Amino acid sequence: MAYLLSFGIVAALFLASISLYRYGNIPRQHILVTLSVLTAWCFSFLIVFTIPLDVTSTLYRQCLEEHRPTPAPGNVTNTTSTTNLTPECQEPWGMVPATVFPNLWRIIYWSSQFLTWLIMPLMQSYLKAGDFTVKGKLKSALIENAIYYGSYLFICGVLLIYIAVKGESLDWQKLKAIASSASNTWGLFLLVLLLGYALVEVPRSLWNNAKPGFALQYAHFKAAKLSTEKAEAEEHVDDILESLQCISRVIPNNHDLRPCLETILRKVPIELQERASRNFARTGGSGMGATSSTILPSEKALIRIHKQVIKSLQTLQRTEALWSVQVQTVLHLEDVARNIHSAERRFKAEFPRQRSQLERICYSATLQWYWECVLKAPFLKTLCVVTATMSAMVVWSELTFFSRKPVLSIFANVIYVAKESYDFFTIEVFSMVVLCYFFYCTYSTILRIRFLNLYYLAPHHQTNEHSLIFSGMLLCRLTPPMCLNFLGLIHMDTHIIPNRIMETYYTQIMGHMDVIGIISNGFNIYFPMCMLAFCLATWFSLGSRALNALGFQQFLQNETIATELVQEGKDLIAREKRRRQRAEEAMARRRDFSQANPTLGGGSDYLSKYRSGGTGALVGSRTPADGLLRDGDGSFDYAAVASSSALGVPRSLSEEINDRFGVSTSVQVGFRDPDYEAEHDRRIVGTPPRGLFDDV
Repeated sequence: MAYLLSFGIVAALFLASISLYRYGNIPRQHILVTLSVLTAWCFSFLIVFTIPLDVTSTLYRQCLEEHRPTPAPGNVTNTTSTTNLTPECQEPWGMVPATVFPNLWRIIYWSSQFLTWLIMPLMQSYLKAGDFTVKGKLKSALIENAIYYGSYLFICGVLLIYIAVKGESLDWQKLKAIASSASNTWGLFLLVLLLGYALVEVPRSLWNNAKPGFALQYAHFKAAKLSTEKAEAEEHVDDILESLQCISRVIPNNHDLRPCLETILRKVPIELQERASRNFARTGGSGMGATSSTILPSEKALIRIHKQVIKSLQTLQRTEALWSVQVQTVLHLEDVARNIHSAERRFKAEFPRQRSQLERICYSATLQWYWECVLKAPFLKTLCVVTATMSAMVVWSELTFFSRKPVLSIFANVIYVAKESYDFFTIEVFSMVVLCYFFYCTYSTILRIRFLNLYYLAPHHQTNEHSLIFSGMLLCRLTPPMCLNFLGLIHMDTHIIPNRIMETYYTQIMGHMDVIGIISNGFNIYFPMCMLAFCLATWFSLGSRALNALGFQQFLQNETIATELVQEGKDLIAREKRRRQRAEEAMARRRDFSQANPTLGGGSDYLSKYRSGGTGALVGSRTPADGLLRDGDGSFDYAAVASSSALGVPRSLSEEINDRFGVSTSVQVGFRDPDYEAEHDRRIVGTPPRGLFDDV
């Protein structure tokens, strides 16, 4: 019955869709980005969900091979009807025809490899290109990727020369095996590095998160570092926009390059343009990024500054998104520390968020208090013990998986014991648990390592397209070698453990570097043993100490710089809380004023002049709601929140708050007519701007 395979396909698609909805912003993303990332995530999840079925199917076929009846000499009869009726072999759940898995693995593997090595890198380079036409962007993307993959082509050429010198004959099947195995070898190298860090850090982080005091100090430390990054990103954006202001004053309105300049300006939010104009007027064009040249820039100069604008705004968007998430984390941890000794046993947040009626019923304040203040810490400590045990099993099995007699790999012994009793359900569950733990450790490490913080996954639809594409690329590159490594740990890979009856369909399709002995007999077997060295380095925090000595601040206890950053983080959070309190008080005063004067309609008349229904010059203009990369939600009326300072009228309260206290408060305050309906805020004014082809 193939219902388990069908369930795995549906589960992989559902999980990928939910993840993409949580992290991405589908209405603002281009359809090609959404489809490619969804395909990459879905195929990666599907490999993890389907490998256990392939393992049980292989064990069942091995059982049939071992118990195949041998016909007597000279007695030629048709035994095909008795080969599948051996009473010793019980068909496992989810058994599918023999042709399903080979075709499935070919489609999944080669499609994901095509995405991760060709399509997604081109899309990522296309998004970062500063050209103003599709042809120019594609040309820049091809040149950038040609330089990037030149090293890989050089390595492949060296390997082919090595094979030719040895006198090996090459055919199409061997070339495909070399291509797939080269990708898997690259993924195995990165996989061992990531697992060496995660197998120690995942249990340790669970234990530290079970200690509210430690977790709060670390959150303050991260807030201080993110605030520094955010300030540097803002300064860099200001410098680039100041130079853009100089170029804007040099290029006349009737010049051929003016449309290119307007394309760049459309990517910049209104608030940043106004701030750059004020800075330019205050400094007189003598700032850090300004230039006094009156020479008309060339198209190449505009392409260069366009690329700088895209990169700087992307960095600013990343730091603002991470800062917003970190502030919410710190505020939640402070709420937990304040409620842990509460006699009412009801969780009270300092800044409560809006909750649905179903959430208030299913997860009430009392249940939240018991979970956050009583049950969460023991649960995390229990998970720490479980994950530490799993990590120890993984490290031991990585060190001993090449030994066939005696069998020292713990995972292989579990599979052997379950196979003796043909307990295929245990094999499937055990394989799924181990693979999911591998998957979590591998991918959580990418989000933890500071070096890769250029790309991020921020919830609540705050992840940009570059980070989504990068995550899809890494999943497609790391999942196949991770599953091959797992099959080696359970002795289901004939190229590592010889003299097996048969191997899984997965290893048959993936291929191995048999034509290059130094890789097949050396690297793939002995390099995973280096995982122990990486785990020891992580246990003693050697990497963090080295980075801290080089000037990259790391959270090390009893260090002066860490203590100073923790205190700085506390001051920053206190300042952010004061901002939010002032914003809430302003909104409360505005609400009380509206309730006390229900017949006052001047405010609604004042705002109605500048809505999209009017005839003002702001209709269709850019607003702060458009986001940093011209990715605003098209369902909002942009003109409703446009800046009134450009019209010479008094600034609204929301603009004053955002200008004086920053946009992190996300406040939009104004007078409204009592009959003004909420759905008017969601007027459709056209299709949302796209991020991929918005220049052409």
